Amino acid sequence: MSGESILLGKTAIVAMCSLLAGCASTGLPTGDQAYAVIPAPSSQAAPSEYRIGPLDILKITVFQEPDLSLEEVPVDASGNILFPLIGQVAVSGKTSTELSNAIADRLGEKYLVDPQVSTIVSTSASQNVTVEGAVNKPGVFPLQGPTTLLQAMALSEGPTQTAKLREVIVFRRKEDGVYAAQFDLGAIRIGQAPNPEILGGDIVVVGNSFAKQLFRDFLQLSPILSTVFVRLSNN
Repeated sequence: MSGESILLGKTAIVAMCSLLAGCASTGLPTGDQAYAVIPAPSSQAAPSEYRIGPLDILKITVFQEPDLSLEEVPVDASGNILFPLIGQVAVSGKTSTELSNAIADRLGEKYLVDPQVSTIVSTSASQNVTVEGAVNKPGVFPLQGPTTLLQAMALSEGPTQTAKLREVIVFRRKEDGVYAAQFDLGAIRIGQAPNPEILGGDIVVVGNSFAKQLFRDFLQLSPILSTVFVRLSNN
């Protein structure tokens, strides 16, 4: 290998390493501030219970009342259902327990004595997480019960080789606006940081190191540079 080729290879490596080291910060909350925005589940607290939303399908059973028990009750786009005897019922945002109690109260006002009502969400159409960015399978995924960031990443088949694991951003809509926080997925994976809880409607975006991708492409196109890089790494 000529001295000129070695010099060219070393110069390219320095430039690429500078790009890799110079990744700009997102400016979003990190560390403890991130968990103040998007908390991790507390070991002492019960997991967040699923809240019914538009287009979900419910199964509602009234004990010993087969005429009032329905196998499939669709929630309309406005978050309401139609139920025998009592008519329209607002269900969006309620848990299964809250909805069961609401239906039982209304049935008990005029029609039944101490009704026992059970509600099950048969199909979830509203509680989804969107995973985008440097993942192997970006998309929208239904949540099946309490979900963490690591579980959401598993739904998307994990980050790509060029993902910036320290720049995993979770967006969440709250009553007063949209919030975002940045997490270190690598630290979460090895237990050095808590695993934040993901809620329906959250959006997870995994950062991508374009410099790292460019570096990989450059290595593939330049066998000489690849050889030099390997040698320097082994020293």
